[in-house]
Amino acid sequence: MARTPSNMLPLGTPAPDFSLYNTVTGEELSLEQARGDKATVVMFICNHCPFVIHVNEALVRLANTYKKQGVGFIAISSNDVENYPQDAPHLMKETAEKLGYPFPYLYDETQEVARAYQAACTPDLYLFDSNLSLV
Repeated sequence: MARTPSNMLPLGTPAPDFSLYNTVTGEELSLEQARGDKATVVMFICNHCPFVIHVNEALVRLANTYKKQGVGFIAISSNDVENYPQDAPHLMKETAEKLGYPFPYLYDETQEVARAYQAACTPDLYLFDSNLSLV
């Protein structure tokens, strides 16, 4: 397993907008639709990463705790399913349902959203304030 360092967007960077396929509902979901009133956490995760597997339960607990306080959580997988078949959308849905994700699990098929966020590895998490500025 290769370790890839996270990149850093400058603080204050506006959250790049997106609309992606929600693997659980089968519908498109935009950042605007999923954002929280007070803050928004955008998480780049996937099914196969051992680091994500290790923190999955903690992410669920965090989201369940903080969504009540107006924090929105959004999970995105940008992996190429040819290279990582275990990250296919139907398996993303299975994972989300099995683990009880209280947040949408979106599929970034073109990896455009990951590039916009400079997400280089999983898990990569970004916290935005109520104005969708990186904090």
